[in-house]
Amino acid sequence: MSNLKNYLFTSESVSEGHPDKVSDRISDMVVDTYLSKDPQSRVACETLTTTNKVVLAGEVRGPETNKDELIEKVRNCIKDIGYDQDGFTWKEKTKIESHLHSQSTDIAMGVDSSGNKDEGAGDQGIMFGFACNETEVLMPAPIHYSHKILKLMADDRKSGKLKNIEPDSKSQVTFEYVNGKPTKVKSVVISSQHSPDVNQEQVKDLLRPYMIKSIPKNFLKDFNEEEFYVNPTGNFVIGGPDGDCGLTGRKIIVDTYGGAAPHGGGAFSGKDPTKVDRSAAYAARYIAKNIVASKITNKCLIQLAYAIGVSKPLSIYVDLFDNDLDKNKFVVEKIKENFDLSPRGIREMLSLNRPIYEKSAAYGHFGRTPENDGAFSWEKTDKMSIFNK
Repeated sequence: MSNLKNYLFTSESVSEGHPDKVSDRISDMVVDTYLSKDPQSRVACETLTTTNKVVLAGEVRGPETNKDELIEKVRNCIKDIGYDQDGFTWKEKTKIESHLHSQSTDIAMGVDSSGNKDEGAGDQGIMFGFACNETEVLMPAPIHYSHKILKLMADDRKSGKLKNIEPDSKSQVTFEYVNGKPTKVKSVVISSQHSPDVNQEQVKDLLRPYMIKSIPKNFLKDFNEEEFYVNPTGNFVIGGPDGDCGLTGRKIIVDTYGGAAPHGGGAFSGKDPTKVDRSAAYAARYIAKNIVASKITNKCLIQLAYAIGVSKPLSIYVDLFDNDLDKNKFVVEKIKENFDLSPRGIREMLSLNRPIYEKSAAYGHFGRTPENDGAFSWEKTDKMSIFNK
């Protein structure tokens, strides 16, 4: 983000029925399947979804997993999302192929620990973590409310309360910032697949309550109804993987901060936690969130860099956005003293070797509530006191 004080900023989200998110969900289901059998499993799974077809490909290392079992679980994912349409269904009409094979021994050699050598990063790369005090969950407002709209729509669609709305939808929220703070919502876009039984005006009436329910009243006080756009292109009956091909890892900005912070480029879904693309991004968010929760700054950006086969990060960069160099130095020292940012250290700190990933595949990996099974452990604020000066 720039040093501008007054500006408009927009973020988008996509629902669990978006073709790319269907792919993310299936890839994370594969990760969870392997981790539930052996917490040390290695998985890198890509999924392609298109008209009545799902293709899995990638590398795995772990207990023998029956192909039919995986295919059955893919069908369960599709069914839970809510697809039973002519062009994409959980039933037999949709063909599912698995091309998963064993992980390369070259990669395994660099990542595995042996003798005195600690386990190395599974790849080179840069990962970012961010937090700010714009919302209770310390996420930027535009992405937080974009997610919320779609999550509430999906909950009501699945319970039967919201009828004639299908699984594939997108949202986009534009905030007006004054003095660097979100003050009001300028526009909201919701596009949603719907049944042929409703026209666009009816779709708009069905979806308006989700905007009102999701966004706090103070942000909507002067909202202009003309800035509420629903299905701006008109009809949206054909959607999901039948309308567009879906691929794992294409919604990385939706998954993180909605563009309000940099992204290192690596996707999360389909990767086991030895992959620093995933685990180090979670660790960076965890640290940034605890720094902001400690109230020593309003927002914080952290970058971690890794090299394949090397366990410790090559660099740790921190920006507290307040030009206080002493405070910045203090924070960097505290991070180095209190957080083991080797791949193994991160996994142990956040208990990541568990089947907790399928539920992270839609509505963002950050700003979520930590769960009893260990999911979203990186959202805890149990390290705030480290940063209290």
